[in-house]
Amino acid sequence: MSGTKTSGAKLKAAATPLNIDELAARFTSRKARIGVIGLGYVGLPLACAICDKDFRATGFDVDPSKIEKLNKGESYIGNIHNDRVAGFVKSAKFTPTGDFEALARMDAIIMCVPTPLDRNREPDMSYIVKTTETIAKHLQRGQLIVLESTTYPGTTRDLVRPILENATGLKSGTDFFLAFSPEREDPGNPDFHTSIIPKVIGGDGDTALKLAQTMYDQFMKKTVAVSSSATAEAVKLTENIFRSVNIALVNELKVIYDAMGIDIWEVIEAAKSKPFGYMPFYPGPGLGGHCIPIDPFYLTWKAREYNITTRFIELAGEINVAMPQYVVGKLAEALDRTASKALNGARILIIGMAYKKNVADIRESPSFAVMDLLKRRRAEVIFHDPYVDVIPPTREHADFTGLKSTPLTAALLKRQDAVVIITNHDNIDYAMIAENAPLVVDTRNALSGMSDRDNIVKA
Repeated sequence: MSGTKTSGAKLKAAATPLNIDELAARFTSRKARIGVIGLGYVGLPLACAICDKDFRATGFDVDPSKIEKLNKGESYIGNIHNDRVAGFVKSAKFTPTGDFEALARMDAIIMCVPTPLDRNREPDMSYIVKTTETIAKHLQRGQLIVLESTTYPGTTRDLVRPILENATGLKSGTDFFLAFSPEREDPGNPDFHTSIIPKVIGGDGDTALKLAQTMYDQFMKKTVAVSSSATAEAVKLTENIFRSVNIALVNELKVIYDAMGIDIWEVIEAAKSKPFGYMPFYPGPGLGGHCIPIDPFYLTWKAREYNITTRFIELAGEINVAMPQYVVGKLAEALDRTASKALNGARILIIGMAYKKNVADIRESPSFAVMDLLKRRRAEVIFHDPYVDVIPPTREHADFTGLKSTPLTAALLKRQDAVVIITNHDNIDYAMIAENAPLVVDTRNALSGMSDRDNIVKA
């Protein structure tokens, strides 16, 4: 990396043009130093993928506990093993730090920070803004800055670029280079990991695109270039809106077919035998994770700027958001019918706090919404999850902080009035649940093959 170090003072763009081929060569020769900001479910796997290809990666995070664990060779993400982290740290390929002054020594800086929704379901851009402002304090000529956080089209160009340019006097495309490349992580997926998932890249200009693609080509199996950063931002939203809409469709079909006495799971199983024109999506208790419950609302928010109403997308969101209420309604109905009990005072065991099976990720988990609804109706709620020992602090569900997973036993099941399966982890004894729980409400078809039992209700 070339350029004079800054200490937050505003710089004047240098007259001497940068040697772009020389910058690109630092990536192809593996001499480039790459910084990753945000060491969560996206940033840490990315840092490891970078180290796998013999780059030196520096991981930045504001959480001291994460930095401490990583420097000890300990991972806090299930599919990233301790020995992998420990090996990278010991060999000095990976340097976890909370010292953001080290950003000045990076050739490329990749932002992997959260983009949640606020209480009004509008984009919370504070993490991107604060991170960009931090980068601006240390920005150097010749650096490549890439945003990977999911966001609305135009964020890189209209939000990130002005912060960097106004704070430093440097110009994107001339003095530094800016790109967007959406993360495509799927936690817990054994078939697809970071480096083999094709990487979409859009640059703020042709030079930025060239440099970003050169960098990612070194540690990603395939890169896909698009015409602009806004296009790349739209790609990510399109992928997840596609899923959101189709999940909403089968959730609505579930409600309709249930009223007709038809099993939606049997319908989907038969429908997917068609070798063309159909793709199976599955219903559930609501959406979870860092993408599908959030991303569509980024586009609906941005579309309002153009006086466009995203009716189709918003309807899908309404259907999916309503699923926890549907589940609780089915539970209340089943309790009344089978045991003449109300939810008030009922003992309810939730199976699964994670938003999807076989991971510990609780972000936007529908379990929280179901538990909230049950608490409001004064039910006694506990949970069991082999991947989640204790519920950590969350912005939206502080009341559940510190609640511990209850060991699953036959005796515990018999003491409950009902069990609600929200997350169908593979390592749960569903036969024991079916045999011992007085009532089971199954939202994931986890008890497939046992559904002829009188104590099982699908929801």
